[in-house]
Amino acid sequence: MRVAIFHNYLDNIGGAEMVTLTLARELDATIYTTNIDHEKIGKMGFSDVNIVSIGRVPLNPPFRQQIAFLKFRFLDLKGKYDQYICMGDWAMSGCVLNKPNLWYVHSPIRELWDLKDYVRKELCSFWQRPFFDMWVWINRRMNKKYVESVDTLVCNSTNTQKRVKKYLGKSAEVIHPPVEMNDFKHGLSMEYWLSVNRLLPPKRIDIQIEAFRTMPDKELVIIGSFERSKHFLDYYKKIAKDLPSNVQIMSFVDRNELLFQYAHCEGFIATAMDEDFGMTPVEAMASGKPVVASNEGGYKESVINGVTGILIDDITSEKIIDAVNQISGKSESFKEACIIRAKEFDTKTFVKKIKKAIDGDVIFS
Repeated sequence: MRVAIFHNYLDNIGGAEMVTLTLARELDATIYTTNIDHEKIGKMGFSDVNIVSIGRVPLNPPFRQQIAFLKFRFLDLKGKYDQYICMGDWAMSGCVLNKPNLWYVHSPIRELWDLKDYVRKELCSFWQRPFFDMWVWINRRMNKKYVESVDTLVCNSTNTQKRVKKYLGKSAEVIHPPVEMNDFKHGLSMEYWLSVNRLLPPKRIDIQIEAFRTMPDKELVIIGSFERSKHFLDYYKKIAKDLPSNVQIMSFVDRNELLFQYAHCEGFIATAMDEDFGMTPVEAMASGKPVVASNEGGYKESVINGVTGILIDDITSEKIIDAVNQISGKSESFKEACIIRAKEFDTKTFVKKIKKAIDGDVIFS
């Protein structure tokens, strides 16, 4: 079966991009995207995946998103493939001309829906807000219109499933993202804590840094790259400024280094705001490491409170400190439960379910 996969852009590799690359390899599919960073893709071990650019887009929002949305809207590959899978929120417009299709929803476009008020207040200047409101109004209408062209909807979590119903009025089957269990190993703790995420404001990295600022006897390693727009560069500069000596930001690392960091950390920190699902806690558990996470979003679907880590209500730096102190020195006691839990999200299970979805064995929109 000839399969094409649509993804917004592949110039910043996070969880959603890893799902796309993994699925492309498993299905021997071709990825269609806009911007591509071949070096990063190669460092993550996917240099063998076939990727085609349909044209570059700007780095700064909203032009980045809008132009990607339009490029996929007019992408016409009819007859070239037997199945089209949309893996990006803005790339979902590619479903209009390309059928049969399936949209794997990481989330309805967050800046249009659940994070609209946050983006308006925190990321827009006063004078920009009327333009942002108009932009949201137009794109919401297009988003709802184009979802009618989707044949089958599946999504990455129960959290996202609820958003799809609330904002788009559609039903979607849950298929959790994959973790390649064979890649992850458990190593002895080198007594540092690990955080892996895009360096974006909704990830709330600043709370992690403040927590470890008051724990000078403990170390935190932060791994993650940022989108190269002015706003996100400013955020990176903000969190990197006056960094305490026990906190290190490694930015982007290759796959082997990432696996090493997972294997030898004492535990994992995840603080994202209402995360869609969140693959990194599952990756940490695949290495047998406990997770301290905010008790919201997809984290509630992967981390078992008191068994594979600690979930924190209304997360603050003080609550992170308390959770870290509860786990410190006891990390090994979580090992078995964490690995057992992570196996439920193995790649083989994910691919099997996606193939069933392609065959029509899911809820239809």
